[in-house]
Amino acid sequence: MEAFERARLDAYFGRIASRFAPAERPAAFLITHLLPERPAFVRGVAGVTGLCAVLPKPKSVHAEALRQVEADGHPCDTLSRELFTDPDRAVRYIETRATGRQVVLLDVGGCFAPSLESLCDRISGQILGVVEDTENGHRRYADLEKLPCPVVSVARSPLKDPEDFLVGQSVVFSTEALMRSRGDILHGRTALVIGFGKLGSSIARLLHAKGVRVTVYDVDPVRRTQALSQGFTVARDRESGLNDAGLVLCATGALSLRGEDFPRLRNGAYVATVTSSEDELELAGLPDVYERASTGEHVTRYLTTGHYFYLLNGGNAVNFLHGASVGPFIFLVQAEILAASAALARGGLDPGMHEISPTDRATIAATWLDYFNR
Repeated sequence: MEAFERARLDAYFGRIASRFAPAERPAAFLITHLLPERPAFVRGVAGVTGLCAVLPKPKSVHAEALRQVEADGHPCDTLSRELFTDPDRAVRYIETRATGRQVVLLDVGGCFAPSLESLCDRISGQILGVVEDTENGHRRYADLEKLPCPVVSVARSPLKDPEDFLVGQSVVFSTEALMRSRGDILHGRTALVIGFGKLGSSIARLLHAKGVRVTVYDVDPVRRTQALSQGFTVARDRESGLNDAGLVLCATGALSLRGEDFPRLRNGAYVATVTSSEDELELAGLPDVYERASTGEHVTRYLTTGHYFYLLNGGNAVNFLHGASVGPFIFLVQAEILAASAALARGGLDPGMHEISPTDRATIAATWLDYFNR
């Protein structure tokens, strides 16, 4: 990023922070993909909260971004799946960083959800609430039997629509780049897109534009009808869709392929996902007879007698291999995260799922246009 671009981005987040900053700033814990442009967003978070720690998602940490965040004085702690699935460990961690303080949790993917009730009940301070960025995380909080605090979700915000479309583009780009590294191309191939939400539908349309014959499967019959109305072939079930697919793109944010599904893949099929392998793929359930071997950078071949397939980027989000860039549109969503943090700090929200107001979204959009539509 050029110096003038960094200055513009800092000015943008500074203006957003000044617009939404609460009278009293709560402590905050920020889970984020630490990509090259992310330090400016972290500084924005620090403008509306007392940022206690940044917890980078482990498989998307850019070394220079990490150095910048730490140089700004924000500690970066190690995020593991176990940190917040063990309530005792989660409580100890929050207490270590924010004893007796009011706390806002900024999440990506519902990481805090397993321990949220314990955190609300047991820490010496107070959990004011959670801000969630993704559809996967939104569902994890919505599925809790009873939310002990407010959760402000930006996952379904209209400000996120451009990002979702461009993430779909980056997924298709990275998938094709890895296939081309092995001498394969997308054109003329058959593909199965599992999941027809915002990301999955974007991926399906982009694949179709590249000459790929696309079949869609989604567990939700409403989404299957939407896919059918948009001209896509819709699989009756996951198994029938897998049989003919030379490319499988998993875009559910939940479990797409179980262990017993992999042997149904067509010989030579490629498998890619839009999120972590732990969420989308049950690789641990793959039959032991499969041998793994690297057949190129970020391409793994799974082979047994009479059957083989290729897994891209170890089953993790394939677009992070090329920066997962969606341009300045992501700054719309990041600004909404700042506004949501301030809303929690001001209080007055009941336990449950919430969104920020249309007025605040309009303010964010107008500010973004001032800086990025010159």
